[in-house]
Amino acid sequence: MKKTMKRLIAVLLLTMMTLTVAVPAFASGEETASRETAVSEQSGAQEEDAQAAGENKGIAAAIVVGLAAFAGAIGMGIAIGKSVEGISRQPEAEGKIRTTLMLGLVFIETAIIYALVVAILVIFVL
Repeated sequence: MKKTMKRLIAVLLLTMMTLTVAVPAFASGEETASRETAVSEQSGAQEEDAQAAGENKGIAAAIVVGLAAFAGAIGMGIAIGKSVEGISRQPEAEGKIRTTLMLGLVFIETAIIYALVVAILVIFVL
């Protein structure tokens, strides 16, 4: 159980770190391209480019939050299933298993909330 949870949390954190680096780079590349075309075109085209860049940021943020929520849901399902198996095998250890389960679920949920914060930053800051 511990190895599975550690691997799952490691994969989730690596995914979040990768998306944290990749999504802002993707969004800033869109802004650079829109700036270059805006110089040569009229102000109406500038507004369209800005709107397109905003839509791309929204799509990137949705992908980040969706992947984090999906990975978190899988991890929570595995953790809950393993804890139920552990309690059924050793009912006297229910308190310790439940405490450890809750701590693990909190860490998984924190990673999902972190993804949401990164997505909000991508939308409003970049």
